[in-house]
Amino acid sequence: MLLLCPVRGCHLALAREEKRAVCKRGHSFDVARSGYINLLQPQDRRSKKPGDSADAVAARRRLHDRGATEPLLRGIAEIVAARANDIVLDAGCGDGFYLGSLASQIGFDAHGIDISIPAVEAAAKRYPKCEWIVANADRFLPYADRSFSIVLSITGRMNADEFRRVLRDDGRLLVALAAPEDLIELRGKGRDRVDRTVETFAKHFTMAERRQVVTSADLDVEAVQDVLLSIYRPMRSQPVEAMRVTFSLDLLLFRPR
Repeated sequence: MLLLCPVRGCHLALAREEKRAVCKRGHSFDVARSGYINLLQPQDRRSKKPGDSADAVAARRRLHDRGATEPLLRGIAEIVAARANDIVLDAGCGDGFYLGSLASQIGFDAHGIDISIPAVEAAAKRYPKCEWIVANADRFLPYADRSFSIVLSITGRMNADEFRRVLRDDGRLLVALAAPEDLIELRGKGRDRVDRTVETFAKHFTMAERRQVVTSADLDVEAVQDVLLSIYRPMRSQPVEAMRVTFSLDLLLFRPR
């Protein structure tokens, strides 16, 4: 996979060495001990610690490990129908659960990008066979044109121009949105985001398929607290109790125009 230098006005190819990636202009980026590369530029962050916090990442990881999101993973796998020869990018990969799990099952070439260092570090430690990058996917995807056969955006980034640039002409884009019923017990019914999302991608993509996956899980108090922490709602007016919680995604599969 050809990585590009993220420095503004450069974007030359990065040559991979054992402990760093460097372009011909001398811009150099170290490979972290856990294996990821931090390409995030100072102008591409709005805070000192952008993206998911370490606590939110850990809470989400515990939910995945409990199996609460396994049906969502199966739904994504079915609609994407990835094969071993695919090259897949997950933009806004978080702790890497979806990309890493699918790559382990199918064996495709997997690349994840997220702005959160704790999230990418967790992904790199859990799924070392995938490539993980810290960068702002809302600004620039540091990959060569037409690099990927599949791009995933799972409750994450929606950079239509960059997704089209790095996606092959015969590729496919999966956008997963939190459906209105997602976590309805904890935050009430949400908005339907499908029409707005289709409009966002209409310049470059045509929707080929739409599905919804819904599941529920009986969560103990600790698990409910993890859900609240993962969605940045750790405080509630009433005590947290064990409950059945709904998880739901609208899955939109797009083809390039």
